[in-house]
Amino acid sequence: MSLVIIGTVAFDAIETPFGKRDKIVGGAATFASLSASFLYDDIKVVSIIGEDFGDDNLKILTDKGIDVDGIEIIKGGKSFFWSGKYHNDMNSRDTLITELNVLENFDPKLPASYQDCEYLLLGNLTPQVQIATLGQLQNKPKLVVLDTMNFWMDVALEDLKEVLQRVNVLTINDAEARQLSGEYSLVKAAQKILTMGPQYLIIKKGEHGALLFGENQIFSAPALPLADVFDPTGAGDAFAGGFIGYLAKVNSVNFTNMKNAVIFGSALASFCVEEFGSEKLQTLSQEMIRERIQQFIALTKFEISE
Repeated sequence: MSLVIIGTVAFDAIETPFGKRDKIVGGAATFASLSASFLYDDIKVVSIIGEDFGDDNLKILTDKGIDVDGIEIIKGGKSFFWSGKYHNDMNSRDTLITELNVLENFDPKLPASYQDCEYLLLGNLTPQVQIATLGQLQNKPKLVVLDTMNFWMDVALEDLKEVLQRVNVLTINDAEARQLSGEYSLVKAAQKILTMGPQYLIIKKGEHGALLFGENQIFSAPALPLADVFDPTGAGDAFAGGFIGYLAKVNSVNFTNMKNAVIFGSALASFCVEEFGSEKLQTLSQEMIRERIQQFIALTKFEISE
């Protein structure tokens, strides 16, 4: 029973008010799989990279026990590259360079050993690639989580709606929820989106936490106040990896476990922003995660005396 993650494995160049990195390992599948690896031990990645990526960089994943047989390596090719600069508020950024390179012709290929997939995370790629991935699975996974963005709502809305009919959980931010639904109220937006196919919806609100909708219930998770935020890149992907990693670990899908999964996802995302790229996720320990979860519990636990 494996957790399969499809998404980008790439190079990033990042500049924030706190420093810069000219070329580090990034990509949605990188952040998500590293995050999930602290909760689950049978993780398989589907992606594409160029020959320039190198074995040393792949070792970042394999050292965590992550299966990379589904990562296609294009001989002589260049890996996807993104460069961005964050503003002082760390909530907005400018994209400086986007080089699709081998990603431009990405046609996902799932190895036979990936057919034991019971938990599937469809990272932020074109809806056509997400549909192609679902079409290769011989058996329907127990849980399918979809991440997407406003760009696909602009250029591939009908394909996105087709994917939505085939997934269990959708994770998007508040602006994307409003765009997809046409509703300003996030409660009304969620009600409308849940008629499009998913049984659960997570609306990420950055420094203001996250909302979980499903089973006619709502859960609001806080964001942990942090003294230092060096780089928000990949935080949403780390959240998604922690979320689905927890559900794979407990192997039970219901609203109570979803709430716990949101907290674990939030905890992993909070680590991610404390260093550049995936650097913090490469050095985390289980003890650090346990302590961070306790911080989340303390942040929300209270008693009322009458």
